[in-house]
Amino acid sequence: MAKQLMTPSEALVETLAAEGVEYVFGIVGSAFMDALDLFPSAGIRFISVAHEQAAAHAADALARVTGKPQVCIAQNGPGIANFVSAITAAYWAHSPVVCITPETGSMGLGNGGFQELDQMPMFEKQTVYQVRVSDHERMAELARQCFYRAKVENGPTQLNIPRNKFYGEAEYEVYPSLDITRGAGPRANLEEALQLVMNAKNPVILAGGGVSQADAQAEVKALAEYLTVPVVNTYLHNDSFPNDHPLAVGPIGYCGSKAAMRTIKEADVVLALGTRLGPFGTLPQYDMEYWPKDAKIIQVDVNHKVLGLTMKVDVASLADVKEFTREFTGMVMAADPGRRPDEEKMDKIDAENARWNEEKHNWGADQVTEAMHPRRLLSELSKAVPKNAMVSTDIGNTCSMSNDYFHFEGARQHISALSWGNCGFSVGAAMGAKLGRPDAPSFAFTGDGAYGIGGLAEIMTLVREEIPVITIVANNKEWGAEKKNQIDFYGDRYIGSNLRTNPDYAELAKNMGAVGIKITHQDQVGDAIAEAIAANRPVVIDAVIEGGEAVLAEPFRRDALKLPARKLKKYESTNA
Repeated sequence: MAKQLMTPSEALVETLAAEGVEYVFGIVGSAFMDALDLFPSAGIRFISVAHEQAAAHAADALARVTGKPQVCIAQNGPGIANFVSAITAAYWAHSPVVCITPETGSMGLGNGGFQELDQMPMFEKQTVYQVRVSDHERMAELARQCFYRAKVENGPTQLNIPRNKFYGEAEYEVYPSLDITRGAGPRANLEEALQLVMNAKNPVILAGGGVSQADAQAEVKALAEYLTVPVVNTYLHNDSFPNDHPLAVGPIGYCGSKAAMRTIKEADVVLALGTRLGPFGTLPQYDMEYWPKDAKIIQVDVNHKVLGLTMKVDVASLADVKEFTREFTGMVMAADPGRRPDEEKMDKIDAENARWNEEKHNWGADQVTEAMHPRRLLSELSKAVPKNAMVSTDIGNTCSMSNDYFHFEGARQHISALSWGNCGFSVGAAMGAKLGRPDAPSFAFTGDGAYGIGGLAEIMTLVREEIPVITIVANNKEWGAEKKNQIDFYGDRYIGSNLRTNPDYAELAKNMGAVGIKITHQDQVGDAIAEAIAANRPVVIDAVIEGGEAVLAEPFRRDALKLPARKLKKYESTNA
């Protein structure tokens, strides 16, 4: 479009429209009301949430599902401060969110006026780009740059706008930001990787979130099938490779698959595709040191900052995972034409999966109490939740247990808080995911503690905005991960970890206008999920589960705690 005379608010909204923005999440505020007033005319739907954190989580999930930058906005000062944790979650998920942060007017900065806050430092370490609109004539240019940087650097950006910069007029040229394509990486890296893989006895593919982001599942399957190589998912990226594939062994990381851990432990070469090899996702589990310390590592990622960051790697390729894998597969086929499947390897993978599945099945299989074992709830959910569904998982013990229960048929279906691990993630995220794929069911899986932080109030948002998200609350009346630490390290002294007075979440949901379902037995899970999907309305399933020492088999963050040492007699304990 040629330059046109318009206001800065119009230039901003026209830029959003040029970028294909359909939804903006936030809470109404006077700071950006001039632009907000234009949203309907531009075909943009403003989703008014209960808390700003949910707005950023919704934008994050919508970006993950669609692969396109999405937007959140709020009132300057306290409203913007409420974005910080959620934008950090987007940062660690490499999610392209454009966070628009109206600010105190430029003429009053530094005077300590109403809701004044220096908003740039708060986002400095958890955005890939941030800019303050210094002059209203630059509104379209800087907004477009935020979208471009969000796409090219796979992360959130901040467009900080002093509230007086929404007003005035200037000539603006509005057009969409550039789309950048990346190739397969340097030929030398491909050849080095080829030598390592072709000479390996036990190569393993580690499929990270970048496989989903690059829509590279088909390419990874083709490579794995030609080589007969097992494929491991990274922590909470269960959509990076389909679990029902015969070469899949599940995810590593906290409460992951023992089949995956036993498999990767024997690897002499790990082809790590689209993963930063984050330290939390490779910690020992089930008393198992599974990471193969002597294995050669080939790391492929679009982000140069993560290559070799957490581990020494033997080949580091700055490349698009889809393009790298496609090119690499062609090189493998040329190097070893007519290769046939290795039946011995297939049998070994099948045996490992069967061994782990039997162990999981026996874990809490017989219900004898008035509440479900959490693993039995998860087992039944894994059967009942449709394979095309999107599942947003919160943080906490039961949510982390879901690491090897929810499985998916395609990419961009598993939306989780990942290594940022902030409570209150899932409901806002499920909201954004549902708007991105209205044809598929969208589930939020959360514990009762996290639900109280960021989920409960958003049921009102889902009802008001008519977004049919299904929320499952794993209700054990405790902060389970923290209680496990008090069991293991602090002599069963429960301070702050018991939530004895939880309400009936199903009845509370009904009071807010949603459908409420309460379940206490594993046999009720399938019917509850079917009813929730059929309702096509916001639904809350209050799933009553067991808590305490009997079910929390795995310690949480064993790497970060040790038995306490007491110097004063009055603080002495009986810890063993």
